Amino acid sequence: MGQTLRRPFWFYLGPAFLVSVGYMDPGNWATSLEAGSRYGYALLWVITLASAIAILMQLLAARLGIVTGQDLACLIAQRWSGWRAKGLLFTAVLAMMATDLAEFLGVAVALNLLFDIPLVWAVFLTVFDVLLILWLERYGFRWVEMTIIAFVATIGLGYVIELSIVQPDWADVTYNWFVPNDQIFETTALFIALGIIGATVMPHNIFLHSSQVLTRLVDEGQHDKRRIMRIMRWDTIGALTAAWLVNSAILIMASAAFHQQGMLITDIDQAYVTLGPLFGQAAALTFGIALLASGIASSTTATLAGQVVFEPLLGRPVNIAKVRMGLRLLTMVPAVIAILLAAKPLSLLVLSQVILSMQLPFTLVPLILLVSNRKLMGEMRPPQWMINVAWACAALIIALNLAFLFL
Repeated sequence: MGQTLRRPFWFYLGPAFLVSVGYMDPGNWATSLEAGSRYGYALLWVITLASAIAILMQLLAARLGIVTGQDLACLIAQRWSGWRAKGLLFTAVLAMMATDLAEFLGVAVALNLLFDIPLVWAVFLTVFDVLLILWLERYGFRWVEMTIIAFVATIGLGYVIELSIVQPDWADVTYNWFVPNDQIFETTALFIALGIIGATVMPHNIFLHSSQVLTRLVDEGQHDKRRIMRIMRWDTIGALTAAWLVNSAILIMASAAFHQQGMLITDIDQAYVTLGPLFGQAAALTFGIALLASGIASSTTATLAGQVVFEPLLGRPVNIAKVRMGLRLLTMVPAVIAILLAAKPLSLLVLSQVILSMQLPFTLVPLILLVSNRKLMGEMRPPQWMINVAWACAALIIALNLAFLFL
């Protein structure tokens, strides 16, 4: 048996920040903007609830990868062979394409707003953003992670600036972050809340996290898996807490800037155009730059997640470059058609989230079944209370997403 490896803690940090981008993607922007402009701070607690559930599911995904040395897609292919595995993985690919649709629409809208590029041409330009960033892989995956973290920092800084401009009521914000209210029982508020929860815990993030932790198990020797899990736990909590703050900031900004003015925002470009006259061009420009960073970064991680699932789905090695370009082009076609038919980007964002909602149970249930398997996980199986909470959260998400579909 090889010597136990003990690398410095910072070596293991990064995978969760890569995943966290999916929790502040353009789809979440659209939902939080409408929630804040329509209901003020009243739905902030929904973002807190959704983020707490997301942290739990991502912790389970990271644990599964560290303990087994395999990602969720590979384990599904092994445990549920034949048509069942291929069916589960195929639905995951469709969900990731839907995710990518929302992400690169965010890039296209940002390019349109910042540089006045026609939306159709902006969609075509988004082909190159992911390929450019993933080109950094030749210098080591740490470069990709650091680039994504830089984008996350840009988004965070953008909202620090936005909040300093709009000056929200922080006492009211703090209360609504953690205290539910009866506003949720209004039909429209419930619909928006379901959208927030349904769009927060996304399938591609779970697949991606279980895969990315494997980049920290690359050396020969006996890994101290318990220590790695402890570090990954803080990596996950820290990264998704940052995502919670950014998502909250979008809603807080919308509430302070628009709700208090009696203005309802129902699309991303409307928020950009309205911020300028209200708070100056600096506020609008900061919003647009943060949106561009969000779209590029989340689109990159969606593409990465797609390639994680493809090899187990096909059962053979694939050309990663072809997979990336193929996924990008396939996702682009419906977006271009819809834009040419004058569909609003927000409509496409909502459609992509409905598709995600439909697929989510096919990711959560296999994840919890695998991570609760004593034979697979051994003594590093999660405590029973954690598994019970995970099942309760999965049941809640499934019920809410079904309600979201049939409302």
